[in-house]
Amino acid sequence: MSTFKAPKGTYDLLPPDSATYLAVREAISAPLRNSGYGYIETPGFEDVALFARGVGESTDIVTKEMYAFETKGGDQLALRPEGTASVLRAALEASLHKAGNLPVKLWYSGSYYRYERPQKGRYRHFSQVGAEAIGAEDPALDAELIILADQAYRSLGLREFRILLNSLGDQECRPVYRAALQEFLRGLDLDEETRRRIDINPLRVLDDKRADVQKQLTDAPVLRDYLCDACKAYHEEVRALISAAGVVFEDDERLVRGLDYYTRTTFEFVHDGLGSQSAVGGGGRYDGLSEMIGGPALPSVGWALGVDRTVLALRAEGVELDLPSPTSVFAVPLGEEARRALFGVVTRLRQDGVAADFAYGGKGLKAAMKAANRSGARYTLVAGERDLAEGVVQLKEMESGEQTAVPLDSVVAEVAARLA
Repeated sequence: MSTFKAPKGTYDLLPPDSATYLAVREAISAPLRNSGYGYIETPGFEDVALFARGVGESTDIVTKEMYAFETKGGDQLALRPEGTASVLRAALEASLHKAGNLPVKLWYSGSYYRYERPQKGRYRHFSQVGAEAIGAEDPALDAELIILADQAYRSLGLREFRILLNSLGDQECRPVYRAALQEFLRGLDLDEETRRRIDINPLRVLDDKRADVQKQLTDAPVLRDYLCDACKAYHEEVRALISAAGVVFEDDERLVRGLDYYTRTTFEFVHDGLGSQSAVGGGGRYDGLSEMIGGPALPSVGWALGVDRTVLALRAEGVELDLPSPTSVFAVPLGEEARRALFGVVTRLRQDGVAADFAYGGKGLKAAMKAANRSGARYTLVAGERDLAEGVVQLKEMESGEQTAVPLDSVVAEVAARLA
């Protein structure tokens, strides 16, 4: 009989590796929780039209990578390929923008799905932590989000990442640039599919990773030269605020990001230790997205950081996270009476907030002590019939091997005192 395997391009997250992923999620969300961002959770699937309109019908995400399906009731749904459109939809549906306190600041954590060619750092199911600040046009908000992401990465011990920054202009100046870029691109030797992209979204051609395309783009017009005065001033303010906070960034005039909804500020976090999939996260301002999905004008900015990619970046830098042991105390009972007594001790320890585990399954002393070792516990409680007759439990410190007889009725207090 064959056993089932995880679908192609996905992975199972198992202990002990899963502890690192949890720590990464915690580290990324901690600065957000400290800065007025509230937690939001949205469904794993949405109406296909939400992503087609919001992310953009010309993007690879929508045309090639989305898991779309029809339900038994005839609804056209898609597994969410990214977080921003869902979060904005939920905020609009709940009228959070009408509560009077703008921006609405939200953070989220979850799984996302794209039908991509699987490779290291690129999966069909992946995990992100994201943040969105909805309903305010303020360069300080753009700067805040970049600074918080930088803070999160540094708190994990990452040092070799780079922040790339650009401005994509707005509805005033981008059409002028778009026309100039289209004229330039039409003179190049490009395949049919890329030519179609010139008409729909020419900026995406700049993001083409193929060397033969990049070679032809050397003299392409640069968006920076087309920015209107308002966009220039806005971008300079973002740059000044980030710099004043001590955050180092690089100006990247070719950075466009893979989603249609971005305006003005756009940024990416890259790590050169990850090979071709070097982006660990990114985001930007999306002032027109609310109207695209049927809402009022709500200028907004946000980012998403890849948990999988961040873990790969930690490995690339050789950063070992200081993770607390999942078990502090391990109980080894010898005999039926000891099993009942020590199980009671373990239960009380847990109620007092001590991480405690138990040798289940009636193991002998040797096998049970091996299990205690593997658990990473600092202390082991051992008791047999003779110990219980004397009213004691043997408390063993695993590192030193030192063993002390402690009265059964005070063992919980003794363990708590030692761990403190």
